[in-house]
Amino acid sequence: MKHDYRRAQLTPRQKALCQFAEMVTRTPQALLHHHLEPLREHGLSDRDLLDAVEVIAYFNYINRVADALGIDPEPEMQQAYEQWQAGSEEG
Repeated sequence: MKHDYRRAQLTPRQKALCQFAEMVTRTPQALLHHHLEPLREHGLSDRDLLDAVEVIAYFNYINRVADALGIDPEPEMQQAYEQWQAGSEEG
């Protein structure tokens, strides 16, 4: 899930949220009202959408701050990253 939500066993609602999070992260300027419809179809309210955007934006913000300051990841995250790297190099 951490590296590719498309391959994770997620519910349709969770996948829709991940797709939305990716778009907010990569191309926020391209978001239009119709991009919210799949989320509304999964039962998310306007308040839920606001919460989602705020959480996504915060994670993007804090990751950029950490990257800019050269902050090392927590030990458990470093280990998970190294395991993922080793697995992706094999496959």
